[in-house]
Amino acid sequence: MLLKQPILAAALLFAASGAQAQTMTAEQALASRPPPESEILYGPSREGRAPYLVEKRILVSGADLTDSQPGFDPQTSEPVVNFRFNSAGARKFGQATAENVGKRFAAVLDNEVITAPVIRTPILQGSGQISGSFTVESANDLAILLRAGALPAPLTIIEQRVVGAGLGQDSITKGKQASYYGAALVVVFMVVVYGLFGVFASVAVAINVAMIFGVLSLLNATLTLPGIIGIVLTIGIAVDSNVLIYERIREEVRTGRTPISAIDAGFTRALATILDSNITTFIAAAVLFFIGTGPVRGFAVTLGVGIITTVFTAFTLTRLMVAWWVRWVRPQKLAIS
Repeated sequence: MLLKQPILAAALLFAASGAQAQTMTAEQALASRPPPESEILYGPSREGRAPYLVEKRILVSGADLTDSQPGFDPQTSEPVVNFRFNSAGARKFGQATAENVGKRFAAVLDNEVITAPVIRTPILQGSGQISGSFTVESANDLAILLRAGALPAPLTIIEQRVVGAGLGQDSITKGKQASYYGAALVVVFMVVVYGLFGVFASVAVAINVAMIFGVLSLLNATLTLPGIIGIVLTIGIAVDSNVLIYERIREEVRTGRTPISAIDAGFTRALATILDSNITTFIAAAVLFFIGTGPVRGFAVTLGVGIITTVFTAFTLTRLMVAWWVRWVRPQKLAIS
């Protein structure tokens, strides 16, 4: 690997093979012991993983590395890694490369050598490139490692937990049980309060949940515990939409409208209110999805999908079932009132 201009990173240790490290090879150091102020570290090589004998002193701090990007050599068109130091890093790096021409310069991240190119000439300008047997992917990976190592972000452990598989399964089981109990209570409430219309709403909610699972399957989404919570919340939102429709139908019946006229007016006039409430909730779910991570995004996905299916089932499926019932029974009075 030819280091046309070297690099460093902050959480990396960049060390040259100095005089002490040059007194023996890494294999000899493994067989006996490393020289004073030197150590054995491992890193990638053409043969897989190989030991490197490096000095412990840090020649340049990774905090001085301002950028590293993959690129191509303008002469050979081979993939390379371009890098750049700030002014302080350029001075230190120039001195280090001038004193260690012909030696390897190791970049070490978390006690792992990520690259160890040979310094061919002094590098005094503060920017350059690493070239060698790179592929486009490996050059990009190295550039990312160097940028990540240059972040001066110490790890401070605030809290640490270890959750076993049994505890995780227990949480999922309790989440499912909560979903079943919640759905059962919703069905009982709707049937008690709205009678046959409550049955229509319960069927629509069940189909709504099935549609959510279908959409999640199409998206290849993984259902997590927050996702289950999102589905439970969707059940409540779906029932709320039906409650708004039925209460509007009740009001129309009390004004003296016929059953068919009251049903039509109830669905039509409740539409604006339901759309407003669901659109605002969908906006909140979208914000959670774009700014959240991990479980938060899972919750946002199930909630967003559930809102869309809720609006569809409330104004298409529920209305269709009610229309079929009206055509078949031709009621003179609505039991909902």
